Amino acid sequence: MENKKLYTIIVHSENIAGILNQITAVFTRRQINIESLNVSASSIKGVHKYTITCWTTPDSIEKVVRQIEKKMDVIQAHYFTDDEIFQQEVAMYKVSTPEFQGNPEASKVVRRYSAHIVEVNPTFSIVELTGMSDDITSLYQELRGLKCVLQFVRSGRIAVSTSCFERVNEYLAHREERYLQEKK
Repeated sequence: MENKKLYTIIVHSENIAGILNQITAVFTRRQINIESLNVSASSIKGVHKYTITCWTTPDSIEKVVRQIEKKMDVIQAHYFTDDEIFQQEVAMYKVSTPEFQGNPEASKVVRRYSAHIVEVNPTFSIVELTGMSDDITSLYQELRGLKCVLQFVRSGRIAVSTSCFERVNEYLAHREERYLQEKK
């Protein structure tokens, strides 16, 4: 049996209700767990970007991406390994201000990770870190060990690859042509 690797799938689609359900159903049918999912509008009007991570085999990832690309409103889908993309996560840590300020080690930990304090009030403070998944988890563990964490949230992977846009640009050119023909 092949070893599983962490893959990042980047999908571009029309902004249509229900497309997320169609995409995640592909994973469900193949019984592949989604590790992280980030969906947002892309820099292209009317096009959304999905960044999905999962542990699977090379054979399975190829099949999943082919199935996703068959969806009517999907423009394109590609998969990448970590060395083929630039990826980060964003995390926020809500910490108890009295506990945080009362422990000099807490601010040293935040500085060591190059995290930022973005909010301070008498009850809680918000620490923000943009970085790699391991760093985000490590900072959480250290702050938790200092007994000051009230809440923790992370964005899931966001990724950039320059190789994805050829088909999106081609699609947009065809969409513009169709629009102009419909106006005639």
